[in-house]
Amino acid sequence: MSQATLTARVDERDKISFDKFCSNVGLTTSGAINLFVKAVLRERRIPFDISYNPDKFYSEENLAYVEKSVRELRAGKGHAHELIEVEDE
Repeated sequence: MSQATLTARVDERDKISFDKFCSNVGLTTSGAINLFVKAVLRERRIPFDISYNPDKFYSEENLAYVEKSVRELRAGKGHAHELIEVEDE
């Protein structure tokens, strides 16, 4: 069977994250995309639900706040607190 090239444009950070994920699960990026294509053709649909439910933790505003906080901590600003454990009732 002859091969064809499929080209898609994605955000650079998304590509880096996707490449890393694929590597971590033992796949190449091309292999993962081929799995997706085969699943679409086999099931005759996108093989997962597509919905919009934004997780506020990953919002740009919150991620910027977390990154700023990490920079401040690494710069020596801030102080450690003792962990206080609370018993479940």
